[in-house]
Amino acid sequence: MTGARPALPSGAGRAVFLRIDGTPLHVRAEGRGPACLLTGGLGSSWFDWDLVVPFLTPYRTVVRFDRPGYGLSAPEPADRPPPTAAGEAHRIRAVLDALGLPGPCTVAGHSLAAFHVEAFARLYPARTAGLVLLDGSVEADPRPLPAPGLRDLAARAAAGAATAVAVPYLLGPTVRRLAARATTVRREDLAPAPLVRHCYRTGRSLRALLRENARYLDAAAELAGLRRTVPLPAGLPVTVLAADDGLRGRRTEQWLAAQRDLAALLGAEYRRTAPAGHLLMFDRPDAVASAVLDTVR
Repeated sequence: MTGARPALPSGAGRAVFLRIDGTPLHVRAEGRGPACLLTGGLGSSWFDWDLVVPFLTPYRTVVRFDRPGYGLSAPEPADRPPPTAAGEAHRIRAVLDALGLPGPCTVAGHSLAAFHVEAFARLYPARTAGLVLLDGSVEADPRPLPAPGLRDLAARAAAGAATAVAVPYLLGPTVRRLAARATTVRREDLAPAPLVRHCYRTGRSLRALLRENARYLDAAAELAGLRRTVPLPAGLPVTVLAADDGLRGRRTEQWLAAQRDLAALLGAEYRRTAPAGHLLMFDRPDAVASAVLDTVR
C-alpha cells in the first residue's frame, strides 16, 4: 500500500451526506494515506472519535460515519429489516465505495461495532488491511432470541411512544452524559455539549439504540456462525485492545479475561490499556490510535 492520498469527494474532512441503500448517512473523511475506518458502539456518534483522529490523520485517511438514526444520519425507512452484523459489514463497504476508497482498509470497531468490523473482515477479505477490536463485545455461547420481527416492532413502538411524550428531548442528552461518565475513568463526557444536545434529544437516535440493543444477541450468534464457516483472511493483522479501569475487582478481571480469550480465538495481538474505561477513545486516544496504526497488512 502506498502513502499517496486517495481521491476523496469535495468536502472531505467536513460533513458529507451519502445515500447508502436509500438512507442518507453522515460521513467524514480526512487525512492522507491508507484508509482506516472507525465505527462506534451502541448509541455512539462520530464525535466520540474526535480525540483519536488527530493522531491518525498525518498517516491515514480516516473515515467515520453515523449508522442510521445516530449522530446526523437519517433513520432507516420503517420497512427496512432490523440491523444485522452482515448488514453492517455491507454498510461499511458501501461507505468506502461511495468515498472512492476501493483499496484495503483497516477497520476498527468499538464495543458492539466490533461485531460489525469482524464480519466485514470475514465477508470482504480483499477490502481488509487490518482489524482492531476496541473493548469489543464478547459473548461466549450466544443464542439468538425468538421472534426477531416482534422484538424489532416492540423496539420501534417503545421509541415511538417515548418520543410522543418528549422523553428523548427532555432526557436524551442527560442520559448520554451519565452513560459516558460511567464508562470513563475521567468521569466526564468530553463530547461537545451542543452536539450532544442536537444528536441525543431526537426520537431517531432512541429508535436506533433500541433496535440495535434488541438485536444484540442475534448479532452475536450471527457472528459466531460466521466464525465457524468464514475464516479471517490469512495473515490478517488483528488487535484486541482491552480497557483496564485499574480496579482489581471481579468484574474488571472477568472482562479482561474475556478480552484475552477473544484475542486467542482470533489469533490476535492482545493489548491492555490502563487506566481506561469502556469509552477508551476518551481516556486513551493515543493507545487507540497506536493500535490502528500498528495493525496493517
